[in-house]
Amino acid sequence: MPDPVIALKDVTLSLRGNAGMVEILHGISLDVAKGETLGLIGPSGSGKSSLLMIMGGLERATSGRVDALGHDLTALDEDQLARFRRDHMGVVFQSFNLIPTMTALENVATPLELAGASDAFERAQAELEAVGLAHRADHYPAQMSGGEQQRVALARAAAPRPDILLADEPTGNLDGKNGDAIMEMLFGLRDRHGATLVLVTHAHALAQRCDRVVRLTDGRVDDARMRAAE
Repeated sequence: MPDPVIALKDVTLSLRGNAGMVEILHGISLDVAKGETLGLIGPSGSGKSSLLMIMGGLERATSGRVDALGHDLTALDEDQLARFRRDHMGVVFQSFNLIPTMTALENVATPLELAGASDAFERAQAELEAVGLAHRADHYPAQMSGGEQQRVALARAAAPRPDILLADEPTGNLDGKNGDAIMEMLFGLRDRHGATLVLVTHAHALAQRCDRVVRLTDGRVDDARMRAAE
């Protein structure tokens, strides 16, 4: 494999719970190639979302090393991590995480404005058109369906044209029809922008679309279920 876009080496994660420290991830080593689509699967509580958050610098590993685009994320402070995500990553959450007091257009334009883009609203409008929501640009999240909100979230993640696109159960809160539509849009955005895509999913059809699937079991990579998608 050429130099990986994401490289994890012996990553562990421990979090404090009511009964003391809980071991979430145990010595994860994993590389993701440029342009690859990687699906993370496994039962609830296996550490999939935690691993994705560590890849995005949204959660700090307890030990080990996390490299993204040649940067050691474990050595960056919170401000540096925020700037790195702004410049290089798009993140899509299951719960949409739209700003309720902003319109769809404003939600999509916000990361572009933060990055100093002079054409933030023009690019935001283009991304809304790409996900079929140009007619909803002036609507607020509460005025949109769950499927529409997730499409806005996809447009927001893709608008800065990130090198890395991370998606945590992007179809988890949607019915089958909307889930299928989001799946098509997610891979379409990846193809348009050439991003490396890592996604957490319970949806078999979505996992099958990935170049490679990694299964986590009890916070460890299950080598028997780490494969290239057929």
